[in-house]
Amino acid sequence: MKAERSRHVVLVTPPDVGRVGSEVWDSVGPTSVVVCADYEQAAEWAAAAPAEYRAHAVTGLTRSAALIKEGRAGLVAGAPADLNALVARSALKLASVDTILIAWPETFPETLSESLDAVLAEAPEARRVVLSWNPPALGDFLERHARRAEFRGSLALGVVCEARYAVVSRSRREAALREVRNLAPDATLCKELPTPEELATLAKTGQPVVVVTASQLPYLQAIATLTPIQLPGATDRAQDRNAALRERIADRLKRGDVDAELALLEPLFEKWDPAEVAAALLALSRQPSAVSDAETDVAAAPDQWAKVFVNVGKKDRAGPKDLVGALIKEVGLEKGQIGRIDMRDSFALVEVSPAVVETVVRRTTGLMIRGKRVTAKVDQG
Repeated sequence: MKAERSRHVVLVTPPDVGRVGSEVWDSVGPTSVVVCADYEQAAEWAAAAPAEYRAHAVTGLTRSAALIKEGRAGLVAGAPADLNALVARSALKLASVDTILIAWPETFPETLSESLDAVLAEAPEARRVVLSWNPPALGDFLERHARRAEFRGSLALGVVCEARYAVVSRSRREAALREVRNLAPDATLCKELPTPEELATLAKTGQPVVVVTASQLPYLQAIATLTPIQLPGATDRAQDRNAALRERIADRLKRGDVDAELALLEPLFEKWDPAEVAAALLALSRQPSAVSDAETDVAAAPDQWAKVFVNVGKKDRAGPKDLVGALIKEVGLEKGQIGRIDMRDSFALVEVSPAVVETVVRRTTGLMIRGKRVTAKVDQG
């Protein structure tokens, strides 16, 4: 049953986009606006929305303004400052929006309060749908922006058990869950942010482990006594990659078919130690400059690669070197996991090994390349 749209409503739910259900989507529509904490959460909202809503996440102002003006964006999700910037560009007309959803404003940093008030002031007649895990903390906000709202649902806040936790960014969540499984295979792992009742039920089978973002931590602290779990850091992950590389090299040496390569390198051995030659070759293989400004040429069959769409192109003064550099230095790929890079005017198509495509999409989204914040997704052709 569709929610009555003429009245403000507060839906009490844990601060997790992944838990949003039909009641939320029935409360908004394809011409609504979602106000959330940051661009990462905006991307989550756009991904979770029903397809018919044509949801768009505001992660780049120029592209978002163009899509909205062209009528190619339905539901728009973004942080308060970004939404205000689109209003200033006359791209977003908040006065014509029928419903504004504010996603867990109690988790917003204090620096967003002024921008949030400015967004809501642009749409005084719009119905407010407020998601909250702690409505009493929003007393003044609700009085100003959602007076006489109807409250639906409840969370019986209070410590229900002991739990272990790790704080990670949204883009690292899936990788962190895998790391927890490797560290503690028998752990009672929470795949999504639990309600107090769900956490208490899980605790009956073992001490729960919860992976949260920084903004979700206050909620978790309200329902559990917490002990941090140490996940592998960047240094540990680098060591793992280095160990894997050494294993690949050792396997290649065991096969013994490197006679031609040895003959090619023999003149260098007269001047340099073979270990130094090997180190130089490894360094060369990792250099982004080894890629020409033209499309990267790889002698691999097309069906051996997965394609990733990246919203950075020639108009942004970006080239293959920039993308390869980001993939190696920021995402952690090896050069052999990167295939052809097809640069277009406003975007690029990057071929990567199918085994790392999810990692590429997750870790590339949010990076800055040539001053533009990147959004990446699996290319659908």
